[in-house]
Amino acid sequence: MTEATFPQCRIVTERLLNPETTEHLLNKVVSVTGVRRMVLNGPRLPATVTYGPAKGMANPHVMRQTIHVGDQELELQVHVGTVVLELESRDVIPALKTAIEPVFTNFTFRIQEGRFMKTEPSLVDYCKYGQDADKEMLGLTDPNSKSKPIILQGIK
Repeated sequence: MTEATFPQCRIVTERLLNPETTEHLLNKVVSVTGVRRMVLNGPRLPATVTYGPAKGMANPHVMRQTIHVGDQELELQVHVGTVVLELESRDVIPALKTAIEPVFTNFTFRIQEGRFMKTEPSLVDYCKYGQDADKEMLGLTDPNSKSKPIILQGIK
């Protein structure tokens, strides 16, 4: 169980983001101090076809690309539609909005405040990581994923 309750917000766009826009947005988000955790949400982009007659074959999707965030590379595993953030305090939201406004020149976005990530361990967290799970990982577990979440190191 987490000791403190941190504010959360969600960046919602009117369309799914291409990898270049996602990279630009994430670099703006990590430049703002006070962002603790983030989750990228959207339709999954599997590396191989998971069902049907082409099951097991490579899935050459143009949105599955490697992007650079800060000084690290990460492979997009979802077609990003929303970005959920956990913040140190509500005072970060105006700075966040100012930082990301230049990214959205061709379409609109909204920043919604609320509770979007779990704050206490669930059964899935326990099954995937055990009882001594890292508190930073709460709510970031995808029960269907065979890989662990991507952790951006040294960016705060």
